[in-house]
Amino acid sequence: MAFRADELRVLRRALAFALHPAPMPDEDVQDCLRLAGSVDEAVAEAGRLRAFLLADLVRYRDALPGSLAGYLELLQDALAAGYDPLPEDLAALRALRGGPLAAALLERCQMIAERSVRARLAGRAATTPAPRSRLLALPGGRAAEPDRPKAPPAPARPVPPSERPAPKPSEVFPPRRPVPQPPQRRAG
Repeated sequence: MAFRADELRVLRRALAFALHPAPMPDEDVQDCLRLAGSVDEAVAEAGRLRAFLLADLVRYRDALPGSLAGYLELLQDALAAGYDPLPEDLAALRALRGGPLAAALLERCQMIAERSVRARLAGRAATTPAPRSRLLALPGGRAAEPDRPKAPPAPARPVPPSERPAPKPSEVFPPRRPVPQPPQRRAG
């Protein structure tokens, strides 16, 4: 992602404010909010572009072997953008591995897929970035205004017996526990 000169100035002011909090003029707050909106828009556009690329990749994969050159090119682009190959991609590359480019892509995809599976098994987070939450307020700017009192919660109304759900049999009749039998005596 690249920033324009004016966006870099806004970013620099916001970082300076984060390091040394002080009241921010309304104009600076508005600039920061505009920059946050631009970043959100760029992230959304990147998501739309990724979805389009992946849909195109699926179309080319479904049209194999006639779309071999286009599929391999799209797969390379998708891998460069952080795409984790699907089992369908690996199967298609195995069928096409007679060509040197397909064989090289198969090796690369197998390594990426193996790394992805190990990461999921290890419980690590996915490699895709989490969506960024919206910037609601900046301390020292408009957030310095007094807080509004919160409304008290509404009292819960009693539920009439006709609206209550019927209890499950396991709630009414607890499970039976085995009763130990006394040892049997033998007559002797």
